[in-house]
Amino acid sequence: MSSLSVYHVSTPDLPNKVLTHLEDIASTLAEHGVGFDRWQATASVTPGASQEEVIAAYQVQIDKLMTERGYVTVDVISLDRDHPKKAELRAKFLDEHQHAEDEVRFFVAGRGLFTLHIDDYVYAVLCEKNDLISVPAGTRHWFDMGEYPHFVAIRLFNNPEGWVATFTGEQIADHFPRLED
Repeated sequence: MSSLSVYHVSTPDLPNKVLTHLEDIASTLAEHGVGFDRWQATASVTPGASQEEVIAAYQVQIDKLMTERGYVTVDVISLDRDHPKKAELRAKFLDEHQHAEDEVRFFVAGRGLFTLHIDDYVYAVLCEKNDLISVPAGTRHWFDMGEYPHFVAIRLFNNPEGWVATFTGEQIADHFPRLED
């Protein structure tokens, strides 16, 4: 079940609130310009599927997002527990960073913890299959796929180069809960 845990930066062990209803999650995130919606991931893909397989299976949804919102680049991150670089990739995404463009993720299998650092608060969004999250440019965040990753996410960007991160150098992500496997 998707959820949103909201923390003050001074209390990383105790969330101020935990939300599990789509409408509550979406409205809380919308206050900060973050989109959260639930789509139907209708094609069956499994973690570890190739980028080509996933894009082909979801071409209609991808085209719709690209047309409606002006995204120019799409890629897929698809990892399972046997991926040879899972620890390296997890460490890379766990460092707080931001992008000069919007970042959109549509989870079509599995789950991941997408955490946003906005002002004095941290918003930990547990995204699962069917979740679509849209993070505005400049929003500090990190992503945890867990020690044993199991997810497929389609990522869309305004930038033709795709995933280009500017790391903040802050270690805030180390203080907040991670994705439990």
